[in-house]
Parts: sequence; C-alpha cells; structure tokens
Amino acid sequence: MEFEEKIKNFSKRIEDLKSNIKTEEATKTSIIMPFFQLLGYDVFNPNEFTPEYVADVGIKKGEKVDYAIVLNDEVVMLIEAKSINENLAKHDSQLFRYFGTSKAKFAILTNGLIYRFYTDLEKANVMDSAPFLEINLENLSDNDIQELRKFQKKNFDIDKIFSTASDLKYLGIMKKVLKEEFSNPSDEFVKLILNKEIYEGTKTATVIEKFKPLLKKSINSYINELINNRLQSAIQNDDEISDNKEEIEEEKENDGIITTVEEIQSFYIVKSILSEYCDPKKFAYKDTTRYFSILYENKVTKWICRICLKESVKYIIIADKNKKETRYDIDNINDIYKLKPELLKRLNQFEKIKKKEEIELL
Repeated sequence: MEFEEKIKNFSKRIEDLKSNIKTEEATKTSIIMPFFQLLGYDVFNPNEFTPEYVADVGIKKGEKVDYAIVLNDEVVMLIEAKSINENLAKHDSQLFRYFGTSKAKFAILTNGLIYRFYTDLEKANVMDSAPFLEINLENLSDNDIQELRKFQKKNFDIDKIFSTASDLKYLGIMKKVLKEEFSNPSDEFVKLILNKEIYEGTKTATVIEKFKPLLKKSINSYINELINNRLQSAIQNDDEISDNKEEIEEEKENDGIITTVEEIQSFYIVKSILSEYCDPKKFAYKDTTRYFSILYENKVTKWICRICLKESVKYIIIADKNKKETRYDIDNINDIYKLKPELLKRLNQFEKIKKKEEIELL
C-alpha cells in the first residue's frame, strides 16, 4: 500500500478513535506511536525510538522529553507528546528548553492530531519560536503528505529537510498573514492598495474605513474568478491534466531501478502480440519502483499495460476506455498470451485496429 493511502487511512482511523481518547497516555499509544510506526520507525525498539529521553536542563537534572528518535547512534528528533485535548500553544516553551541540551536538529510537538515541526533556523542550537511546518492529520493536503514523506525513516536526510525548512516556515507565516488580511484588511494593507494609483487623496481614517469593505469584496471577487477559471480549465483539459500529473509521477520513480530479464521478456511478448496490428517501433518500456510499463509511442501517459513480476506475486494491469484499471494475476509471463483480447482493446484506444477479424474483439 502506498504511503499516501496509508496516511489517509490513518487520518480516518483517528476520526473514529478520538472521542474515546481521554488521557495523554492513551493519545501516545493509540495515535502518536502508530503515527511514527507508519513513518517507518521501530517504536518498540528503545535504541531507535527512545521513550522518556533524559534531557537535563541547566541545574535541573532528570528532565525528560517523551520520545527521541535515534538514527546511526545520533539523536535526530525530539518529540513532546500531549493529550489529544491539549492546546499546543502553551507547551512549546517546554520543548524549547529540551532542544538546546541535545544534538537533535528537529523537534516535534504534538497532541496526536496536530504535529508542529521545529528546528534552529534563526540561531544555531536554539529552537525557533515558530514551527517551520505544521500538519493537521484531520485536514491533510497533498503537500502535507509530500512533506511527511521526508520524515519517513527511509527518506530521512537532515540536510535536505533543513535546506527547505526556511521556505516552509515563511510560506506558512505569509499564508496566515494573507488569510487575515483578506478576511479582515488592516489599515496598512488598505493604504498599500490605495497607493497603487487607486486613490490620490489623503488616506484619512474615514477614507480607509470606506474602502475596507470594497477591498474585501474585491479580493473575494478575484478569488472566485480565479477558482472559476481554474475549474473551467480543468473541465476542458481534464485528460491532459491527468496525463501530465501521471507523467510527473512516473518521472519521480526513475532512480535506482534494476530491470530484470523476465521484465524484458514480458516486453517482447506484448510487443510480439501487438506488432501484428501496429508498427513494432511504436512500443517501448519504462521501469519504475512500482511496476514495469509497456508504452505506446514511448509516452508514459499512453501505457499499454503495467506489469509486476515478483517472486511472491505476478500480475498485469490493463485499463479500459474509461481508465478503469483491471488486474490480471498470472503464474508466469507466458500467461500474457492469454490476455491478447484485452491488450488489443487497450491498443485500440491509441491506434484504431484495421484488421476485420479483430474488430469484434474490441
């Protein structure tokens, strides 16, 4: 199961559980630990996911942070956990004290629903007062999921995360400022707009109050127009947008791939089946971490089939004209010959087959 699907399912699970979670300990065991397990950490290995990590603060000894994540014998993240019912705003100072006493580059404050990620962008070894990333598992965006991928154990890279943390932090702050200005324009914001050759007179308090509702209405009107234009564009170009997104996703799967002999053989089997009906030069293949694709005209958006050949499972995926994908389990690659009708139907979506005896199959 893909990480995106797992995290979305986890989000739904939280919705079902949260009404029955009353304490901090229940929050930790039912939500927080499973969340980090989902990210790939062994939460039952104290050498990797250390509970009650000692973080002595000044003259105070025995101060403990709830969890520390240890990779390659180095503490990389501190986690302060609170009850699901707690407001996190009043607890960041506690984590701030712990941060400076360890070598951890990242700190997380969470109540199981909201995860605030901190680092030391402004001053080395001193935790920033504002998080560079905040994720609400009850309101996950695609961008949130992409950022969480960076914190998976298999992807974790301190330098890469830190290099993007600054942009994330200030983007988040700017979004909050814009949200506030758009919903309740400040005097300064109104003056800024009026100075754009809109109003040449003196910007008195009366003038500003007069233009505030007009500015708010103008902003709402612009946003609505922008959304409507995007929707119209999406409707008109739905296939193109879908194909472009698919192509981008395919490109992301390009690193560290080893194409097997069996996959190459499967390509030649499909090519031999379809070459009777189409120029064989039009077929190509592309290998990714998820599947081995056989392409028409070497375009990932025009895939004939997707093949998975593992020791434990072998199958082929073929889509119909409505883009509904069907999985066909096979015992070995020779079973591909049995799928000739389905492969011809798929080819016919890209190049109309002329042979009369095959038209009935389509």
